[in-house]
Amino acid sequence: MRFFGKVLTTATVVAGALGLVAAGVAVSARADGGQTKAQGQTEQQVPRAGGVKTVPFEVSGELPIYPKALWKLDSNGLAVRKIEARLIQLKLLDPQYLDDSFGTMTRGAVKKFQTSQGIPALGYVDQNTWDKLKAATHEPTQKELFPPAPIVNGKKLDPRCATGRVLCIDKSTRKLRYVVNGKVISSMDVRFGAKATRTREGLFSVNWKSRKHVSKLYDSKMPFAMFFSGGQAVHYSSDFAARGYNGASHGCVNVRDLQKIEWLFDQVNVGDKVVVYWS
Repeated sequence: MRFFGKVLTTATVVAGALGLVAAGVAVSARADGGQTKAQGQTEQQVPRAGGVKTVPFEVSGELPIYPKALWKLDSNGLAVRKIEARLIQLKLLDPQYLDDSFGTMTRGAVKKFQTSQGIPALGYVDQNTWDKLKAATHEPTQKELFPPAPIVNGKKLDPRCATGRVLCIDKSTRKLRYVVNGKVISSMDVRFGAKATRTREGLFSVNWKSRKHVSKLYDSKMPFAMFFSGGQAVHYSSDFAARGYNGASHGCVNVRDLQKIEWLFDQVNVGDKVVVYWS
């Protein structure tokens, strides 16, 4: 039998059927992506009629050798941000995912880059990948690493609205701004939940959309709904259009301009960022 191109001697066994570990082969593995190999001699238990027979055999050879990971899933820090900035230069990563954390989107972008270079799509950055990435890109500028927050009427928006496609929602000014890569595309009035049904603040993403949504909980229409946090969504409100700020939502972000929210609904994609904050 051949084992990675080398012959097993003494006894013919089906190691793949019972597993190298069950056979007692010395196996060493490194979680950081370093070498993994197996070699030596041991015993193999082979099923037979009436019981199990133990036969000796030898293993000669090595399992595939994986290069050591320099940065991988859940790595953090400025170095990760620089990797992401280079991947953004190559249009392999959406700018909204620029941060200090090596997440699943960064891993996917790394795989795409590795495939384009004809090297194993490991999903982490080893020395070879890093060398090729540096050769294919330029050193990220300060602006590429830390894009400035958009400025409206002389006031900066939340820094999280600086990259990618964002529903940037300011509770202080009661404004929703649709921002794409730091540029404000559209702005509209909004209102929020009452004290008992507060609209949550934080960083979210659009989970799903429903053009003609009707709330089962409140039996009310929620046209052009873009859900971002549980049952909370950005949507058109006829009550807001009629009563203005005299009323409140049940936690959603209400928009009163039907034409604007209809346009916005068609621009926003599932996965786009939603930032709700106090300025």
